[in-house]
Parts: sequence; structure tokens; C-alpha cells
Amino acid sequence: MRLKNILLVLAVATVSVAVQAKPDEKYKDTKEYLTLRDTMHHAFNNGDSAHFFVSVRKLEDYLLGQGDLHAYYTQRCNEIVFQLNRQRIFEAYKLATQLSKELTEKKLDKEMYMAINMMGHIYNYSGNKEGAKKCFWEVIRRMEQEGYTESQPPIYMNLVNIVMEEDPQEALRLIDQAAEIAKKSSPERVFDIETRRTLVYYRLGDNQRFLDGYNAYREGLEKGLSSVHGRILEVYYLASQGLVDDAAHLATESSDNPFLTQAEIYASAGRWEEAYAALKKNVAETDSLNSLILSSSMQGIQNELKIYEAERRVSRLWFYGLVAIVILLFSLVVALFYIVQMRRRHWREMKKAYDRVLESDKLKTAFIQNVSHEVRTPLNVISGFAQVMAATEYDITPLERRRIANTMMNSTRRITTMVDEVLEMSMNEAGVVEQNLSDVQANVALRRIMGDFRREVGHLSTKFYFESSLDEDFKIRTNESVLRRIITPLLDNAVKNTDDGEVRMICTKTTDQLVIAIEDTGRGIPAEEAEHIFERFVKLDNFKEGMGIGLTYCRSMANRLGGHVRLDTSYAGPGARFEIMIPLVKKEEKA
Repeated sequence: MRLKNILLVLAVATVSVAVQAKPDEKYKDTKEYLTLRDTMHHAFNNGDSAHFFVSVRKLEDYLLGQGDLHAYYTQRCNEIVFQLNRQRIFEAYKLATQLSKELTEKKLDKEMYMAINMMGHIYNYSGNKEGAKKCFWEVIRRMEQEGYTESQPPIYMNLVNIVMEEDPQEALRLIDQAAEIAKKSSPERVFDIETRRTLVYYRLGDNQRFLDGYNAYREGLEKGLSSVHGRILEVYYLASQGLVDDAAHLATESSDNPFLTQAEIYASAGRWEEAYAALKKNVAETDSLNSLILSSSMQGIQNELKIYEAERRVSRLWFYGLVAIVILLFSLVVALFYIVQMRRRHWREMKKAYDRVLESDKLKTAFIQNVSHEVRTPLNVISGFAQVMAATEYDITPLERRRIANTMMNSTRRITTMVDEVLEMSMNEAGVVEQNLSDVQANVALRRIMGDFRREVGHLSTKFYFESSLDEDFKIRTNESVLRRIITPLLDNAVKNTDDGEVRMICTKTTDQLVIAIEDTGRGIPAEEAEHIFERFVKLDNFKEGMGIGLTYCRSMANRLGGHVRLDTSYAGPGARFEIMIPLVKKEEKA
């Protein structure tokens, strides 16, 4: 982790120097400035939070007095980096959003890339690779727009680090772009970039080009050049020469992620048992880091909840909900390790266990990211509106107070729904289900479910219709509560995807099934996604609310009644049509 922190500091410093606003910089030679700067650097490098924040604020005040806004905002970025180095992700995120808001309000567009760059590092540190890539590409776009091309190579290299494992060819393309820019504007970076290219050749299995690159690296060393990737390059060189054990030993001293590097080296040599052992250590280390990140984020959220509780005394229930989610995550981790241990019974199954650990780790990471994002958003809404309602300086009308209260209640419902869905799915998978069947008038129950949903979501432009071919006195033996939990997420999904249209519930029956169809006039769903959307954490639109488990939850509840939920791919549209099939209990079964 120390190497990662140093590289992050260098990335900020590199960009800061390249785009200095160039006010009168004579102050940089004064004793007062040098003392403030050195004091801050000393506290930063030692991780001394007690002195860092005091010293950096004094330096920021001094830079504001000198009118050097760019240097001032560079120090604001160093505050964010300092929090990242301490694994305080929530605090770093708050500082980054404050920086972005301030730059926007002051219309300092040329400095906005700083906030975006910081968000990229926060996303990358938290495992949100897609979010990090979007941020870094936006930084590059803004640099091109402002003419700061000489500072683009480090940002390209950040992208290389993200895509390296999944797409080495894309990594090579990015390296080409970085090298082309560096040759024109910052030649001193070319050697380090080319060294990184050599590492990609190893990943691609291009041994000849890897050896050529390694020889070029050695020639560069003799000329006095250096690269931050030199040590790991030596590791891969030993591996390419068949010195696997020597390479694995050197990886513990040279690699930013030694266990993952060892696993890669052992796997390429066909030594699956050692590769599995190294990967297991990497997963344990990653779990520890994820737990630390989650713990830090949880601590920040708890602090916000305490403030809210002191002002309104109504947020304690959400803390318990978060604790329940953490317990569930811990249970998943325990289950994961149990599965991995069971897969170690035979050497021939080692390669299969190796692949399963990788896939399970990705699933767990996606779950952590979804829960972290979807819980934080409604909590921020509740916290923000609570502060508005508690503030005496705001004159809030009864209508506005009612609107704020409704918004807070909707956010409360979102968190409660997410926790309920996760717990219900867990109970179903554990076999903890109760049927509690009773005779229910189908039309009456279905109208009631739709009406309750309509009232709960409030006034929408979407129109709701109920159609049924059943007799009004037709009854079905089922569990109305479970039926409601199947239909409500489908109605919610239809509303989310129908900006201005209509949603219909159509009820029919066959000889042995009750068929309830939910139709909307929204965006629709491609037929090839018909089964994919029922998988956990799948969201076709990442900007829509939810954790991506709603449809999974619906199908799980339908299975509980012996039924099924599917997307009707034959529906011509516009929009989408989901069908719920509930079996009709025969009279002899009923008796």
C-alpha cells in the first residue's frame, strides 16, 4: 500500500506543476513559504494527522493571500490524498465533492480537472474501475481543451493500470498515446512509459518483445535512467527465464501486489497448487483492505447519522440496517472461504478452484459497490433535508415541509426495501419459508396491490390500468403477502422505465395457472437480455436506482409459491411485458 500512496502523491504533483497559473511566484523563495511548505510535507510523509491538517490549512491561507489559486487548490487535493493514504474513503469522498462544488460555484473551469482526477483515484481505490476510467478520460478531455497536453501521460498511465488485467491490447494502445505525447512535451517520461510497455508484453505472452524491452531497460539503466516499474520488470524477467522461485521471492519485495504477482507467475508455470495458495493470500489481503475501506466508510456514515440523530432523533433505525448489511457481507465472506477450502481436496481440482475464487471475488466486489452507493444516496438525502428542517434561518412553508417529509419517507422506503429484499432472498435460499396459504379473491387482491403501490409512489404522470378476464368472485389459494412482494417490484421497475406513459396489470388464467402480466410503454428490454436481467446485481442502466436484485427477488418469491416470473420476448411493445405464473391449487389438493 505504501508504493500506491507514493505514486498517488506524484500523480497529483505532476499535474500541478504542469498547469501552474503563473502569478507572481517570488513568494516561493521566501522563508515564510518554505517553512510552511516543509512543515506540511513532513506531516504528510509521516502520516501525522494531528499536525498535517493544521499545517496544510496555514499553507492554504498563505497561498490565498498571495492570489495563487492554483497552488491553493493543489493543497486541497493533497488533503484528499492524505485521507486516501489513511484509508478514510468516506472523508476523501466528502472533500472531493466539496472541492468540485466550490470550483463549480466559482466558475473555475480550468481547475475542475483536479476534482475529477481526485474522484478517479477514489473510485479506483474503492474498486469502482468503470467510474475511475470515466473520470480519467474526462481529465484528459479537459487537458486537451485547455492545452495541457504535456501533463496527459500520467493520466494515460492511470488508465493503463486499470485496463491492464482485462484488456492488455487496450493497455498497449493507451501506452502508445502516452509515449507519443511524452516524446513531444516531456521526454523524461518516455523511459518509464516504455518500461511499462515491456510489462504488457509479458502479460500477452510475447516473450521475444518482452526480452527486447528488458534489454532496452538495462541499457537505459547504464545511461543513468530509472523507472518505477524496474523492480517488477526484474521479477518477470526471472520468471521468463524459468527461475520461478527466485521471481516469486523477489515479488515480495518489488510488487505493489506481491501475492497476485506470485499467483500469476506460478500459474504461467503450471504450478497450480502454489498459484492457488498465493491467490488465497491475495484474496485474504483484499478482503482485509475492503473491510478497512468499508469500515472507514461506515464510520463516516455513522458520524453523519449521529449528527442527524442529535438534530431530529429519528435515524437510529438506519444504523441498524447498515449493521445488518455488514453482517450479511461477513456471512458471504465466511461462505466464500468455506467453499474455497472444500475445493482443495484433490490436486486435479486446483485449477478449477483457482478460477472460482476469481469469479466469487468479482461478485463480492460488485455487491459491496452496489450496497455502498445505493445506501449512501438516500442517507445523504435524509441527512440533507433533516439539516434544512432543523435550521432556524430557513422559513419553510407547510407545503414545503410536507414535500421534504415525503422525500425523506421515500428514501426511508428505499433502504427498507433493499434490506427486506436481501433478507428475504437469504431466507429463501436457506429454505426458511412458510406458505400460509388462504383463499383470496383474485381481482380484489390485485386491485388492492396496484392501488397501494400507486398511493405509495405519489403523484406521477404515469397512468395505471387494471384489466381482468376473471369473474369477480373467482378465488385462488395463495399467500397474498408473498404475491404483493412479487408484483410490487415489477410495478416499480415499470415506473422507473416509463417517463410518461402507462402501466397495465392484466389478469387471465389457463387450466392450471393464474397469469398476471405487467406491461409498460417505456424503453423496453432486448430479447437477448431476457434471462440475464434475472441475475443478481444486473442493471441494464447503471444510472437507475436500485442494487440490481429486484427481478432476482421477484423470481425467488414466485418460486416460493411454486410459480415463475419471465420476460415475454414475443411482446411487440412499446415497452416491456413481464408475466407471473401462479399455479392453481386443485380441489383435491386443497382438501
